[in-house]
Amino acid sequence: MRPDADFLRRAGWVALALLTPGFGQTPVVPEWALPGSATHKQVPPPADFHRASKTVATPLGVFDGQTDVGGAVVEGSAGYDSGSGRYTINSAGYNIWYTRDEFRFLWKKMSGDVSLAASVAFPKSDGYGDRKAVLIIRQTLDDDSKEAMLGEHGVGMIHLAQRPERGANMKDLQYRFGGGLAKVLARRVGIEKRGDSISIWVSLEGEPMARLGPPITLRFDEPFYVGVGFCSHLPADVDTAVLSDIVLENAAGKVR
Repeated sequence: MRPDADFLRRAGWVALALLTPGFGQTPVVPEWALPGSATHKQVPPPADFHRASKTVATPLGVFDGQTDVGGAVVEGSAGYDSGSGRYTINSAGYNIWYTRDEFRFLWKKMSGDVSLAASVAFPKSDGYGDRKAVLIIRQTLDDDSKEAMLGEHGVGMIHLAQRPERGANMKDLQYRFGGGLAKVLARRVGIEKRGDSISIWVSLEGEPMARLGPPITLRFDEPFYVGVGFCSHLPADVDTAVLSDIVLENAAGKVR
């Protein structure tokens, strides 16, 4: 009996899949990349460990492109709903911390002063507590780039962190709401670059945004990358963050 066209087409797809490197394989996760738990101590990545970032230079909403910074073992994705103004970011990734990062990053190349603000939501109620949505300024798309980051965690912590030089360890200022890690999320967050001064802004319950804590000083060469991102904090498990009502302006004093 002669096989029909549908059978040949399906067989072709199966053959292609079986010939694709990595098809059907469980992602290999180094032990150092596992999050802290009762049985595992979280540790930094090896000093010489890097993965290449993977970029899609196609505009998405106000952003010029998107990148899997640090090439997490499971590819991320993102989408934009122009009707609601919502950006949905799906990402795995061990962390945005230590000397290198893994996260999905929606970015725009910019110079000068910057104001960036967004409302953040985590649709999945059972995500890892330390997952974080970020508003971030980075010198490059490499995993160990110099950066200034506002992180909002699933447990409610907000922090202003910086990697002062390429490959350096991150350091930060931390703020917790609701009497500790009580899963109280700020209604809206923002980051502002005014010259070399970087500050973060917060609206906890819908009040006008106000600066939270002191600014840091960090100089970026122009142009640099500005945008939003998300990291599940689980190296091979994809989670989701939704960022909406984004303000991105090439001026200071416009966070709102």
